[in-house]
Amino acid sequence: MRVPVSVIEDDASLRQILADWINSSDKFTCLSEYPTAEDAITGLPCKRPAIALVDINLPRMSGVECVRRLKPLMPETQFVMLTVYEDPEHIFEALAAGAIGYLLKRITCGELIASLEQVVSGGAPMTSYIARKVVQSFHSLPPDSPRSDVLSPREWQVLELLAKGYMYKEITDILGVSMSTVNTHIRRIYDKLHVHSRTQAIAKLKAFTHPQDRVL
Repeated sequence: MRVPVSVIEDDASLRQILADWINSSDKFTCLSEYPTAEDAITGLPCKRPAIALVDINLPRMSGVECVRRLKPLMPETQFVMLTVYEDPEHIFEALAAGAIGYLLKRITCGELIASLEQVVSGGAPMTSYIARKVVQSFHSLPPDSPRSDVLSPREWQVLELLAKGYMYKEITDILGVSMSTVNTHIRRIYDKLHVHSRTQAIAKLKAFTHPQDRVL
């Protein structure tokens, strides 16, 4: 039996190409296709594919938000991002949302099938360029690990929401504060952790010993 794969991509021609590539393999079959995140959220839980290829830059709701909403409903489905973005910011947002792989759209048919095979084998496929970006992002961090009490409880909340892939506007809604307040918290987080981007702040989060009184 061939492994079912779904495609979430707004570009109709690219969506067809991906479906054709998947169906050209004797190991995989394209189970369903969706042009928007909203369509996928409605239809995908009924299909339950083993793998879902998701474009990050979908209209209206982003692919990252789509994965974040679907993953709790479909924990057995492996989500792989397929995108033109090469910056660590998008990479970490996608991985934090629940994706297990990150592939560039310039991938070839053979590379796509090999990546799908890697997912089935329990791997986390990334193009070599993207993997190098992730490694470089970690290497750019200062060698010292911050104390767990360096951030205030509210700053911890903001940092953890960032790590889960939430956008600034979403954080304001969740915490019930203004955008300027969120921006102030983020600026202080960057200053205290000696980082210069959201990606670096999220990477440093993994080195922390979390305070016992943190809320999230």
